[in-house]
Amino acid sequence: MKILGPLLALIQYILPHHLLSRCMFHLTRVKWTPVKNTLIVVIGGLAGADWSESRRKNLSDFESFNDFFTRELEPGARKQNPDPKGFNSPCDGVISECGRFTGDRLLQAKGHHYSLGKLLANDPAVKDFRNGFFHTIYLAPHNYHRIHMPRDGHLQRMIHVPGRLYGVADWSVQNVKDLFARNERVISIFDTASGPMAVVMVGALMVGSMQTVWSGQVTPPRGQSSRKRVTVGDYSHHDVRLAKGDEMGRFNMGSTVILIQPANAVASLADFARGDPVIVGQALGKLA
Repeated sequence: MKILGPLLALIQYILPHHLLSRCMFHLTRVKWTPVKNTLIVVIGGLAGADWSESRRKNLSDFESFNDFFTRELEPGARKQNPDPKGFNSPCDGVISECGRFTGDRLLQAKGHHYSLGKLLANDPAVKDFRNGFFHTIYLAPHNYHRIHMPRDGHLQRMIHVPGRLYGVADWSVQNVKDLFARNERVISIFDTASGPMAVVMVGALMVGSMQTVWSGQVTPPRGQSSRKRVTVGDYSHHDVRLAKGDEMGRFNMGSTVILIQPANAVASLADFARGDPVIVGQALGKLA
């Protein structure tokens, strides 16, 4: 993998990221039964999707592969850690990196850092996050793909940042410089009881579609002009208030979620190491 990783990363630079992702977008929404069922059985099987947790159990229950991939779980399949002083994992996946960062430099992978300002498209909240805490969680194709609130929050802004769609698997994260700050992403800035909180949904190769519960599909954007510029939606005067554990969005395929909190918001972190699995509602740490 020491040779293969850099080689695969190099190949990514010349791939037509958005074209491939749009083809996948349309393919996964085909409703014709033979195609839809084949995709669910073959791709779902190869990915190792867990049918036992799905609320719907039969192929006929899903209108498309994407409907299957973003399936809801059985009631009670994910329970929120009830500690009122805790904040919880927003998604299923594995810890890519986590901890406290210095200034505005976040750890991407061993030996590689990137700018928080670039990640958040220089949002005004960047100054409040300096020397704060972060959790980067990678969702594999087999994971549950809905994103939930780590803690109570009032939505202030949603920012869509266009960009590339490099893969976010470990081999790519270790070899593509500033990957998370270069990929297309949807940034949600919330106001909480202890200051701002950012939840960043990062797109990836074949993951060109992300959506939120308050705005629906954000990517791919409709219209050519919106693909090349950062768009900021001001929700500060809207009453979009979500409680800890509420669904806030979803990936249409797998990718990465980055949770950012200011230094004074967090008292301690749960003991996680790179590569550790997490699930929605599992405690990530204690609030100050």
